Amino acid sequence: MEQRSTQPWTVLLDGLAMPESARWHDGRFWFAHWGTGQIVAVDLTGTSEVVAQGPPGLGWAIDWLPDGRLLVTGPALLRQEPDGRMVQHVDLSGVAAHGWNEIVVDGRGNIFLDGMSFDLAGAGPPQPGIIAVVTPDGSTRRVAEGIEFPNGMALTPDGRTLIVSESFAQRLTAFDIADDASLVNRRVWVQGVAPDGICIDAEGAVWTSSAQTRLSTGRAEDPAGELVRVAEGGEVLDRIEVDQPVFSCALGGDDGRTMAVVTADWRGFENIGAVLAERTGRVLTTRVATPRALRR
Repeated sequence: MEQRSTQPWTVLLDGLAMPESARWHDGRFWFAHWGTGQIVAVDLTGTSEVVAQGPPGLGWAIDWLPDGRLLVTGPALLRQEPDGRMVQHVDLSGVAAHGWNEIVVDGRGNIFLDGMSFDLAGAGPPQPGIIAVVTPDGSTRRVAEGIEFPNGMALTPDGRTLIVSESFAQRLTAFDIADDASLVNRRVWVQGVAPDGICIDAEGAVWTSSAQTRLSTGRAEDPAGELVRVAEGGEVLDRIEVDQPVFSCALGGDDGRTMAVVTADWRGFENIGAVLAERTGRVLTTRVATPRALRR
């Protein structure tokens, strides 16, 4: 049965440009701070730190290798070395994409990235995107095509299914991950949401944004948003209202039940300069019943 909540959110950080790529790592909440080139980590007291540098523009994300080294997407896939240097992890030029957006690393060390085939700033018409994989031996290849604005990615608790946000198509799409890291058995997991960044809980349900049309139309027709928890097939299990559009979400904290979201006002890509300058971005937290899925 669906649960609708108006439970309060705690403002952990505000005054941000465009926060994205919500992650929990080593006891802190991390995010990509678009428009500043910063990667920021904050604890639950609100103490924040710029921990690394990312690309200066939009459309990039973060995750970690099994050995704990940070990965950053963007025009290239970068890796942070123990001394803090950012180096190219592998050469992805032969796989081809306008830029690499979201990223997730499975328990075997396979890196899945999705890439757009057009400029976020609007130079040229939108084209379907791709998903690529980088295996632990450093080999790279495409594993899926025809993704309608590839966005958030997450792994099911068993680590064998990859779920991808197709924002323009307003759906979540699932793939089984084969032993060689190929993506097979493509299928619609949920239709009729407006997904951006997503996360999965221990019961295999996906938390995603909804009640937004900003990515399918480029406009914010509803200045508020909501976070929904959906099961495979589309059943909505929970809804939590949010007073701004939600760009990404992550479950973490000591018991895995702290939900953190990154939000900001939005008026379309054509007004991105004003959006970044107004610094309406925030990190909000609340509590949920089901903990995060542990990565395998």
